[in-house]
Amino acid sequence: MALIFVTGTSAGLGLSTATALAADGHDVVVHARTAARIPTGPWSGTVIGDLADQAQTIDVGHAANAYGRFDAVIHNAGALRAPEAVPVNTLAPYLLTAVMITPGRLIYLSSSMHRDGSTDLTGLGSGTGSYSDSKLWVTALSAAAATRWEGTRSHAVDPGWVPTRMGGAGAPDDLVEGHRTQVRLATDPDVTPQTGGYWHHQRTQKPAAAVHDPLFQAELLATLAERTGLALP
Repeated sequence: MALIFVTGTSAGLGLSTATALAADGHDVVVHARTAARIPTGPWSGTVIGDLADQAQTIDVGHAANAYGRFDAVIHNAGALRAPEAVPVNTLAPYLLTAVMITPGRLIYLSSSMHRDGSTDLTGLGSGTGSYSDSKLWVTALSAAAATRWEGTRSHAVDPGWVPTRMGGAGAPDDLVEGHRTQVRLATDPDVTPQTGGYWHHQRTQKPAAAVHDPLFQAELLATLAERTGLALP
């Protein structure tokens, strides 16, 4: 069984993902912004911290490290609007990737809206980028991480427009299907491609061209390091 860390598990996709993994017998460490938001479940551990705040995010990473090296980390937590979108959707996954012991698998939550994101990183430095921008940047981060560490796989997942608190009750996609890809990528030894995939409902798709542009990836990582004061190991 695998040891798996899931961020943003108070409700929606994060809770569905964590619940499914625990039901399959995996050791799941869950995260929420406050202790009151930690859901009841058969968790192997809990971590508390506001991912919109850089200092708290770093503390979350250190607290997660107390459980040892994870087999998989699922960067699920998300925010729809400024000023939280960039800190939660892009900076937090980057900071946790920089601070935590490098896991066997990294899974970053993307969105089909990343295709409308801007390659102008001014909004990353200032924290004023849009939701679409933040999802383009985290998707490119996933691609940059895909071959960075030997023995570590990295993927991005578009879960679809699902009926969560963020997606709204009228969202047309299936909530169950929205978490199955994350569960599979965290646990299945036979995923193809083994790393660097952009997934939607257990199938790979072609992301925006900038995602796999090595020059954009390099610019993104440099901007993230400058913005946070931390470089990836």
